[in-house]
Amino acid sequence: MAQSTAPAAAPATAPAAGAPPTIGGKPLVQVKPRAAAPDANPKHLSIAKRVQACLDIEDGTKGRLDCYDAVIAPKPNPKAPAAKGVGDCRFKKEEDERLNCYNGFAESIPKF
Repeated sequence: MAQSTAPAAAPATAPAAGAPPTIGGKPLVQVKPRAAAPDANPKHLSIAKRVQACLDIEDGTKGRLDCYDAVIAPKPNPKAPAAKGVGDCRFKKEEDERLNCYNGFAESIPKF
C-alpha cells in the first residue's frame, strides 16, 4: 500500500473561535473556581476576630466606632451597668464611652 503525503482534510464542522470545546456535539462541562475561601467572608469570622479587625482603623475616629457598631449593634441604655465583656459596650450611650469600651476589650483579646 502506498502512503499518501497529502494533508488530512479539516473537519467540516470546525469549532468557532471562543466556542466551548465539544465531544460528540455536546459541550464539555466547565468547572469554575470557588469565589473565595470561607475565611475571607467576614460573617464567618468570630466576633473577636471581627472586633480585632477594627483596630486597623485609626484610633478615635468615627470609622472605628462604625466598625465596632457593625460587629455588635448598639443598644444605648442610660442606666447601663459597668461592661464585663465586649458585648456590654453596646449599651453605652455616649459614642466616646462606647469607643473607649470597645478599644479596651479589643486590645486585650489575645491574637490567634
